[in-house]
Amino acid sequence: MVTVAVCSLLAACSSTSRGGATVVDRNAAASKPATTSGQYVVRRGDTLYSIAFRYGWDWKALAARNNIPAPYTIRPGQSIRFDGGPSSAPSVAKNTTPVAPVIVNKPATTPAAASKPTTTSPAPIAQAPASSATPAVSGGAVGGWIWPTNGTLIGRFASNGSLNKGIDIAGQLGQPVLAASNGTVVYAGSGLRGYGELVIIKHSDTYVSAYGHNRRLLVREGQQVKVGQNIAEMGSTGTDRVKLHFEIRRQGKPVDPLQYLPSR
Repeated sequence: MVTVAVCSLLAACSSTSRGGATVVDRNAAASKPATTSGQYVVRRGDTLYSIAFRYGWDWKALAARNNIPAPYTIRPGQSIRFDGGPSSAPSVAKNTTPVAPVIVNKPATTPAAASKPTTTSPAPIAQAPASSATPAVSGGAVGGWIWPTNGTLIGRFASNGSLNKGIDIAGQLGQPVLAASNGTVVYAGSGLRGYGELVIIKHSDTYVSAYGHNRRLLVREGQQVKVGQNIAEMGSTGTDRVKLHFEIRRQGKPVDPLQYLPSR
């Protein structure tokens, strides 16, 4: 859907074939710091959120860097700079309707997770041995967050930035993927290589969450969703097995979802 103009930090730097499926090393590139040089040329289907997510930026900081005012509209052909230079907007006829608007309306209810997680949050399971798969089951919201699906936890967040930028939960093809908190869908598509069919939800000016490898998306950009709402069907797009890749990002930086999700 989205064709990138420069090498994506969240794109794969290598791929292999396993059982006929393409396996993309999404996180090897994602471990690099946010891009601070060069520029990105906006393509149809891009949003400011998807560009910021791809290059490790907080969307507000990226808008400020490029002098993009509210309502944060971007257009195909526009250059988004990462080095502090001014953005270059394409020439557009006066009556032309922008084709890549960024939805910035806030959710009806801002989750309490917009603040730091409480000190009573469970210790990150990432500290447990990597070989011990732990069943993940949906529970009541803690600080506004719930588990995004049922299944076995097969991948943990790596704080050293060298491996996973979120968690991976195995499950059955087509099983429900749920919004982990209230928010607004700011991206729904397959334009970010290595994530397959992806949904990104903005929960506040601080937090966004991402849900990757879905079989089918059930929401559209700009749609407000409630915690626990079915937003997608689990699948294996962009990966080698049926699973959900789930991320929480705070001001553009990946954080361990297990510090926000309720204990099981």
